[in-house]
Amino acid sequence: MAAIKKFFLQRKLDAKFKLAGEGHKLTDDTRTKVSIPGSTPALPATRRPVSEEKQMAADAALARLNKAQAPSKNSSSLHSKARQEALAEQKALEKASAEAARYAPLTEVEIEAHPAVAGVLFRCSLIGPDLLPRDKMEARIEEFLLSQLAEEPEMTSALMIQTLNKNSEQVKQCIEMLGRYIDNVVDHPGEEKYQRIRLGNKVLSEKVLSLRGANEFLQAIGFEKNKIEGPDGTSDEFLVLSGDKANDMERLKSLKEILAMAEPIRPELDRSIKVFHPSSKASKIEVPEEFYTISADEIKKEMQIRQEAVEKFGMLRTKEMREKDRLRELRRYRYCLIRIRFPNEVLLQGTFRANEKFSTVRAFVAECLEHDWIPFSLSDQLGSKLDEENSTVAELGLAPASLLQFAYDPGVLAEASAQNESFAVTAYLKKEVLNQISSL
Repeated sequence: MAAIKKFFLQRKLDAKFKLAGEGHKLTDDTRTKVSIPGSTPALPATRRPVSEEKQMAADAALARLNKAQAPSKNSSSLHSKARQEALAEQKALEKASAEAARYAPLTEVEIEAHPAVAGVLFRCSLIGPDLLPRDKMEARIEEFLLSQLAEEPEMTSALMIQTLNKNSEQVKQCIEMLGRYIDNVVDHPGEEKYQRIRLGNKVLSEKVLSLRGANEFLQAIGFEKNKIEGPDGTSDEFLVLSGDKANDMERLKSLKEILAMAEPIRPELDRSIKVFHPSSKASKIEVPEEFYTISADEIKKEMQIRQEAVEKFGMLRTKEMREKDRLRELRRYRYCLIRIRFPNEVLLQGTFRANEKFSTVRAFVAECLEHDWIPFSLSDQLGSKLDEENSTVAELGLAPASLLQFAYDPGVLAEASAQNESFAVTAYLKKEVLNQISSL
């Protein structure tokens, strides 16, 4: 089977499974469980009832709290206003301090000095195992599509439209128009005026033929250039669909389905996984300039601004100013280098897009673990757990590089040890991952 056909078949299967949802056997217990290798099932924990003494103490504390919150009849409005202003000032100072902390990350990031990663590399399953920079991988994908055009013109040209054109809105309009051309033929069988498209048509030239792959798809449908004489004796050039290709309605419907199913073939970011021995330089990370959307000079200027912000952290800024800074910060980075430090000080490193969700970082770590069944947490260098899985790494302030701390759930570890005395975490990473270890 041709590579293009395999690609479409896999996409079709993926779509069906997504609609069906996650499967399980009818005899399976679908409740979430934590299984511990080599152990016997533990009885479910039951919540102990609150003692009478604790309940009385809680009621008394609640009463005191309600009394304290109740407005005093003798308190003046001036006192209340002063208290509100003091609280507002305290909150503003806390926010300013947090802002300053954000501008002074513990991870020391440098540009280009001795990059911790040689560059950002990409892969594509249709091309093979090669790892290439993005522009070179995109060129290889284009070469691959052109090589498949003669063998599978319909599927390949549909993929070319999606892959070789960057403007998604233009691609959407092109696909809509191509689908409309097919519908016209199917809905009006045998009517010649629906089987021809004037080449001088503005919509055809601007919204269809201006996109790469569209002309190839029209040819795959069966449209051919032809001059047709009008009633006034003048002739115009048309794209004409005739003969059996115009009457094969099932084929036309299939072509429209292919057009709808086609998705762009994009280079996949390679994680460039690395494992390092314990090092005092773990928090000093050098990244290539391509991690940023701005130039090296602009980066240095931004670093100077950060330093000034640290020195003036007491300066309060409006919500609008902070939001503007936040959006500018998110647009600054393309990629993010993340190091995970395990309790034994071994370091795991991977590369991510700045707009990837934090859940992808957790998935990356889980795939490398020897004991992937044990729940774990990732924390920043201040010890705060990162549990906002739907936030991007940029939104969490991890770009362009960060060092995170790994920890297994202590409760699950204790339970595992209690149920199986021989259980012990002697290694955190899988052997095949650990075999790549080197010095930082």
